[in-house]
Amino acid sequence: LYLRYSAKQHLFGFDYHVYRTEIMRFKPYVTLDHKTSLKSLGYICSNSQKYNCSLLVCAANDRTVSLLCSNFYHGIRTGTVWQQPAGRPSWPGCHCVPCQSAVDPEGQELPTQCRGQKNKHPDLDMNLCWNEIKRKSHNIRVRLEAFSDNSGKLQLSLQEIIEWLTAKDEELSEQLPIGGDVGAVQHQREFHQAFMEDVKSRGPYIYSVLESAQTFLAQHPFQEPEETLPDGKEVSPRRRMLNVSRSVWKQANVASDLWEKLTARCVDRHRHMERTLERLLQIQAAMEELAVALEQAEGVRDAWEPVGDLFIDSLQDHIDATKLFKEELTQVKEGMKHINDLAHQLAISDVHLSMDNARALEHLNNRWKLLQGSIEERLKQLQDAHRDFGPGSQHFLSSSVQIPWERAISPNKVPYYINHQAQTTCWDHPKMTELYQALADLNNIKFSAYRTAMKLRHVQKALRLDLLKLSSVVDVFREQELQHAEHVMDVVEVIHALTSLYEKLEEERSVLINIPLCVDMCLNWLLNVYDSGRNGKMRVLSFKTGLVILCNADIQEKYKYLFRQVCGPGGLTDQKHLSLLLHEAIQIPRQLGEVAAFGGSNVEPSVRSCFRMAPGKSAIEVSHFLEWMSLEPQSVVWLPVLHRVTVAETAKHQARCYICKQCPIKGFRYRSLKQFNVDICQTCFLTGRTTKGKKLHYPIMEYYTPTTSGEKMRDFAKTLKNKFRSKQYFSKHPQRGYLPVQSVLEVESSETPCSSPRLPHADTHSRIEHFAS
Repeated sequence: LYLRYSAKQHLFGFDYHVYRTEIMRFKPYVTLDHKTSLKSLGYICSNSQKYNCSLLVCAANDRTVSLLCSNFYHGIRTGTVWQQPAGRPSWPGCHCVPCQSAVDPEGQELPTQCRGQKNKHPDLDMNLCWNEIKRKSHNIRVRLEAFSDNSGKLQLSLQEIIEWLTAKDEELSEQLPIGGDVGAVQHQREFHQAFMEDVKSRGPYIYSVLESAQTFLAQHPFQEPEETLPDGKEVSPRRRMLNVSRSVWKQANVASDLWEKLTARCVDRHRHMERTLERLLQIQAAMEELAVALEQAEGVRDAWEPVGDLFIDSLQDHIDATKLFKEELTQVKEGMKHINDLAHQLAISDVHLSMDNARALEHLNNRWKLLQGSIEERLKQLQDAHRDFGPGSQHFLSSSVQIPWERAISPNKVPYYINHQAQTTCWDHPKMTELYQALADLNNIKFSAYRTAMKLRHVQKALRLDLLKLSSVVDVFREQELQHAEHVMDVVEVIHALTSLYEKLEEERSVLINIPLCVDMCLNWLLNVYDSGRNGKMRVLSFKTGLVILCNADIQEKYKYLFRQVCGPGGLTDQKHLSLLLHEAIQIPRQLGEVAAFGGSNVEPSVRSCFRMAPGKSAIEVSHFLEWMSLEPQSVVWLPVLHRVTVAETAKHQARCYICKQCPIKGFRYRSLKQFNVDICQTCFLTGRTTKGKKLHYPIMEYYTPTTSGEKMRDFAKTLKNKFRSKQYFSKHPQRGYLPVQSVLEVESSETPCSSPRLPHADTHSRIEHFAS
């Protein structure tokens, strides 16, 4: 039977019944080409065996032969697979027509079609063809077996490497966690070094296998993507070879990735162990060093004496020594911070200290915290004792009051006083309360300037400021660094300055002064004047003004010093700074309830009056200020009167009082320039006393020093001249001893600087001022 296949015709499309009948009737000779269906070929082979027919196949090329050998070779008993060599005789009765040629592995060109042609020696040709088929099939079998052996061995090696690398990776993971002390990490490092040597020794073999896989893939490449065959369909030999190459490629990639990952992890683990060991060594050395330093510091702490056993004069030395000791422990503090940072870094890298190291570090931290707390507590106790009992403290002022009074201190350091007998408290010192009661007796003085001056003189004497020189006051200001007028002082600073002031006064005057009482009284007075709200703060300018006005000095020197406090570098002052000075000065009569008679708290009219001394100028000099003050302006007229009162205290006049008949007249002497031989003492004049039926006539001349003969002749001439003047003349020319600057009804300016905050509801003098204005 001769069957011819073409591109348009397949065996699978024929009728099987006819095909089987033809195989039974004839000896089958089958010619195949590359279009032959595998299923058709299988049908032919199975039927040839069933009917005991020999099947001789003339294949077109190597691919067909390979398909036959790989799929149906074992089903053909007689081994009648043959590929017709070129140049050989064709089948009996057929002629080979080379319509499509192919080259076999030996370089021979093969025909794929033939047509019937008669041959003279058919048996000889048949034998030759059969031998050639056996030789070719044997070569193919050898090649397939060699390919199968090589790929199998390579796949086994790669699989072994993959399993070994996986096991080593798991073993490396089991080495975690890293220990928390030096001994454990050193042991782990030695074990890891042995592990790395084992991995390193396996490296050449792994590299050789990977190179073999690379060589195999270079000889048997694959480009086609992996296909999924339907169930039941057999895989062709070529597809099987491609699958083997793809499997080798996958195994090689997995093995390469595992090897690179393992070696990288080994290096990282080695570096991690080295860093961990280095930090643990640092922690161990630092803990030993800190333990020694803390032991020494604790020895110093244990040697401290109780604060109650220390002398008051040594408190400052102990404070300085404690601060120095605290500074010396700075290195210990930095060491503790460093060791805690190292432990934190280890914890971040998943390395936790061992139980012994953790306990030792915790113990060091606890000791350091206790030492710090002891130092802070010691320093606080020393500072409190120095504040309460030291030279700058208020403790020594507690002796300024007697039982049942007690001096107490508010949180802002402002003193107040407790009467345990009456169970009351007040801001004013008991002696200051008595002083204010004595000042109330002066309210019968008719003239406000003299009334205010008399009250200030009583305050000046009670505070012992009448003994204080201006030069001493200035020296204390310089020692206390009170140079900036706008700065604010607290109560402690005021007490310290006043203490220095009275100590200097006692040293210069060589008189015994009750310093605690004077300091407390003066502080009480200054707080009443400049901080009636008891905020515990006052300006430096306020402090200086209050002391300079009441000290013992020439009035011109006081004016010059006060002007320098508000002038600029060029010796000039503007309206703003002058108003600050006058505002501070007016607070003194305001505290005494006398401010309404001096123009009220508004100082703007006084500032404008002063600047009339320098018309058209925005700033004035000290000469302008002195000229204006010599006119005794209304707002500060009480200050020159205070100086005249001070001088008049020692004056004696050889004259008899016209009203009370006192002789000699002490203090002020008032002589009438309207009537002859009419002299009046200061008590009668200031209180307005007169004799029955006799009225005091103006003008009147005041003397605060003994009169001379020249003054007597001058007064006699003025009296004689006034005898001839009418009452209308004196009404048109009233006598004033001051420069008027403002009416008490004038509205206060909003630009008047405010003094320290006050409590109007508790300030009696504020209410008096309000009603007076």
